[in-house]
Amino acid sequence: MNEAIFVKQLISKKHREKAFSKLLDLYQERLYWHIRKIVGTHENADDVLQNTFIRVFKSIETFKQESSLHTWMYRIAYNESIRFIEKENRKKTLSMQSFDSQFLINLKGDEYFDGKAAQIRLNEVLELLSEKQKRVFQLKYYDNLKFREVAELLQMSENTIKTHYYSAVRHIEKNITVVSYIEKIKA
Repeated sequence: MNEAIFVKQLISKKHREKAFSKLLDLYQERLYWHIRKIVGTHENADDVLQNTFIRVFKSIETFKQESSLHTWMYRIAYNESIRFIEKENRKKTLSMQSFDSQFLINLKGDEYFDGKAAQIRLNEVLELLSEKQKRVFQLKYYDNLKFREVAELLQMSENTIKTHYYSAVRHIEKNITVVSYIEKIKA
């Protein structure tokens, strides 16, 4: 389906409900996993996903189609996730690093996570990255977005995104075995 026509249906009072239902079918799972990587737990991801779709529903009429619908919704999901984290940090006065440590604890104990050791180690190494590097890496690696889409989503230049991504990759390659080695020493 043509995206411009789909957006018109989303805006149209007559077709809005059916079009929005289709939008949920198309994007709900992808946005859930995008959000889940940022907020950590299933329950929090569900809450943020609901807020994301409410925001999409309320603001679809202001969508200017300067980017794809997919990118626009990812930006909303990303912003809602960051809003959620900031709200949680204010409540608990945790630093982002502490929040990421809590994310790992939640990840290891989460019944919906399969607990693969390599994924846990990767998340431990990701915790050592700067916030920007981490978000760029997650969007590129996990969500398989193009550099252009990540740049648009995070409102940065494409070259800056590439720099953050490749720095993160080098950091991960360098530190993934170090984390494994440290774990063996602690055991």
